[in-house]
Amino acid sequence: MKERNHTFDFLCGICIIRMITLHTISFCGHKGDDWWKEVMAWSFFFMCFFFFKAGYFNKTVSGNTKAYITEKAKRLLIPYLVWGTIGFIIYAIFLPFEIDRYHQPIEPMEWNHLWETSSFWGNEPVWFLFSFFSAYVLVHLIKKIHIVKPISVFQTVVILACPFISYWMWTLDNPLPMSLSNVPMGVFFFNMGRSWRWLIERMGRRPTLILSSVLILAFIILNILWHGEYVMSANRFEGESLAAFVNTVIILLGLSGFFLKLPLGRVPVVNYIGEHSMVYFVVHYPILQFYRFIHISFGHSIYGHWDDFIVLLVFVFSICTWLVPYVEKVPWLSGRWKKALQPKN
Repeated sequence: MKERNHTFDFLCGICIIRMITLHTISFCGHKGDDWWKEVMAWSFFFMCFFFFKAGYFNKTVSGNTKAYITEKAKRLLIPYLVWGTIGFIIYAIFLPFEIDRYHQPIEPMEWNHLWETSSFWGNEPVWFLFSFFSAYVLVHLIKKIHIVKPISVFQTVVILACPFISYWMWTLDNPLPMSLSNVPMGVFFFNMGRSWRWLIERMGRRPTLILSSVLILAFIILNILWHGEYVMSANRFEGESLAAFVNTVIILLGLSGFFLKLPLGRVPVVNYIGEHSMVYFVVHYPILQFYRFIHISFGHSIYGHWDDFIVLLVFVFSICTWLVPYVEKVPWLSGRWKKALQPKN
């Protein structure tokens, strides 16, 4: 068997660690601290990385539409609904304790929350699974376009237009329901991953390393002099909008190309998290909610407490790691369904 390249597991692990730390810091009330804002300013591109990674590895975007959508729904929509419901059940059970302490929910509960954001109360991050599924479907439908010739040119124009569509949606205050305004941006990064793989396979190791190093250096310089951030969860541009897009593109290309061609060795803890990222992603937020609500039930708030932040961070990663083998055994929890056997010719 071909030796596994650990680059994307490593980058995925870094992304998951950054995301869980962000949510933990938010629960503990330190999201607005200057040092953390600086961390976010240099790591804002990581949610886009998941779409880029999916495109880099995905080779089956065509074929039977019904079968394609069914397969993606099993892997993404079922865990989306299951883990969203689990998070909401935990939230609903403990909500009376929060109301008893603060006389109202900390976060305003609106009936149209799911319809507008695709997030569940109690497991907010699952919006990503719905947007991820939608991006896969849109990529497939674009691939199916046959109304204009040459087809490949028209498809390329559509894909290149996607970031402008997401930006336009943002200027209109993101009118699409279920956070779908960010999907065109996801489609672009998905196809960028596919194109980057095609390019670096033909460039070779040395040219790819040189180009990737230049791109990383360009990102460092531009992010200092011309800063902008793209927040995919809200399809929001902060600072210089064009800078947010350009800097995201060059750092995704630069980091992936650089580490792919080194190649990167396996970093035990980080790569393990990356290899099992789905479990950490869907499980961590309900655990955060459970920890917070348990403390509220006993009259203690974790808001503003660094000791709780440290304990909570260790608690979340430990529980997620313990649950990995159990969750991955259950397809409707992990999305790891066995692939159907292809009939022999």
